[in-house]
Amino acid sequence: MRVRRWLKGAALTVFACFAGAGIVYLALSGLTYIRYGDTGQSPNESDALLDKYMPTYEVVERHRISVAAPAGLTYDVAAEIDPDDSTLIRAIFKTRAFFIGDTADTVARPHGIVPLTTSIGWRILEEVPQREVVLGAITQPWKPNVVFRGLPPAQFAAFNEPGYVKIAWTLRVDPLDASHSTAITETRVSTTDAVARANFRRYWSRVMPGVVVIRWMLLSLTRREAERRALLSSGMQSAE
Repeated sequence: MRVRRWLKGAALTVFACFAGAGIVYLALSGLTYIRYGDTGQSPNESDALLDKYMPTYEVVERHRISVAAPAGLTYDVAAEIDPDDSTLIRAIFKTRAFFIGDTADTVARPHGIVPLTTSIGWRILEEVPQREVVLGAITQPWKPNVVFRGLPPAQFAAFNEPGYVKIAWTLRVDPLDASHSTAITETRVSTTDAVARANFRRYWSRVMPGVVVIRWMLLSLTRREAERRALLSSGMQSAE
């Protein structure tokens, strides 16, 4: 009897967790749809490089995290972080692929967020060594087996072909002092006409919660690895 009661209690707990997660997801999705186009920004959130390529936009996601490591080291780690290192990120990608109808990608991809992203079509628009990189692509993300098309910087900024979404995102590291920095990621989205806007608005309201989790996981992985390397370097210098 005790085992049966325990199993029943465990099942109810799991059900409650899934139900709660579902309610939170639906609430976030609905709020995202309603607030689409609200891109409020405070002065300390500006990014001059992104402004060059997408000064106006309909969607923006900004996330930052403090890191106890030098800016150069943090930047190198951020560019090398591999999304496949996170079980949760892999699960989110697989869930999206299942619901959108993507087929499995059988191409061997390089490791690291920047090499991986450029291998699937994104293009580096501009880079400041060990400080910031801006990538951009033209796409229709609501379609199965989404295709990302990179363009030269000037063409990307001027692109306005109907039916598409322009996405620009950045990895940036701001130094705080010799041994501390802030890792930042920002994504901006602009659509080229009303049809693309409507399609993307529906799509974004469904995927936004997962996108936020992925951004935070990548920043958390960056901080953990950068601080690990900083401690290792400090220990080696002390030993010398």
